[in-house]
Amino acid sequence: MDLDFKGRVAIVTGAGGGLGRQHALALAARGAKVLVNDLGGSREGSGGSASAAETVVAEIRAAGGEALANAASVTDFAAVQAMVQQAVDAWGRVDILVNNAGILRDKSFAKMELDDFRLVLDVHLMGSVHCCKAVWPVMTAQQYGRILMTTSSSGLFGNFGQSNYGAAKMALVGLMQTLAIEGAKSNIRVNSLAPTAATRMTEGLMPEAVLAALKPEAVVPAMLVLCAEQAPTRRILCAGAGTFEAAHITLTQGAWVGIGPDAPEELLAQWDAVVDRVGDSVPDSGAAQGTNEVGLALAQFGH
Repeated sequence: MDLDFKGRVAIVTGAGGGLGRQHALALAARGAKVLVNDLGGSREGSGGSASAAETVVAEIRAAGGEALANAASVTDFAAVQAMVQQAVDAWGRVDILVNNAGILRDKSFAKMELDDFRLVLDVHLMGSVHCCKAVWPVMTAQQYGRILMTTSSSGLFGNFGQSNYGAAKMALVGLMQTLAIEGAKSNIRVNSLAPTAATRMTEGLMPEAVLAALKPEAVVPAMLVLCAEQAPTRRILCAGAGTFEAAHITLTQGAWVGIGPDAPEELLAQWDAVVDRVGDSVPDSGAAQGTNEVGLALAQFGH
């Protein structure tokens, strides 16, 4: 099965280095026209310069591809709208959005300033919201779209010192869940990628041998599959060092304990049954939780 992106237009945010650069290069190598967005700031989100994006554009052009540079901050919705318009003006459409831009402000929660919490949410979560909002009418009109959120194991499973980053990354999964449902009728497929890669964001955190295995390039196949014409939707794919896994938010079958005065004690008594993973499911939407709860309740009374 070919993963061909000829005729497709992609926007990749945070594509001036690391994982975003690899995403942009890979899409271009397979025929996509790529708008390379990067604010050119530091890992902490300070400063800015178009040179990072322009360097990647030069690489793509040198290899025979088509690319444009953009230095918008994803936190600025007007600038993001102009970025999408730049792609539409140049190439007539936007087929793929890879939300990759991000910053780190790591500290234990006790020591973290609220401004650092808010800024990380603003870049990762609202930055992705801005980009999705700006491409949504374009993708709806053309009845085609592929959107990729960059989530993280820190959001899915937690990581010391990353309460801000983890909260933002898990929020992106929630955004994906609903956008995938709302976009289905317009052939807009929305997925999330949780990469493990050695980039500027992870420098100094891991030994050399581990860093060598965790090349950003090793994550790229997951991005290509999740952004392809034959992409799934509402998937959380994890990737690193050439290994790929799927993560799921599941619902156990649960147990009915009623609403009597002793319900708290009964819940405690039935705790093991409530959390038993046997027969758990991946719901199609949030409504599945209520359906399960009401179904178990009605079953108690012979309905």
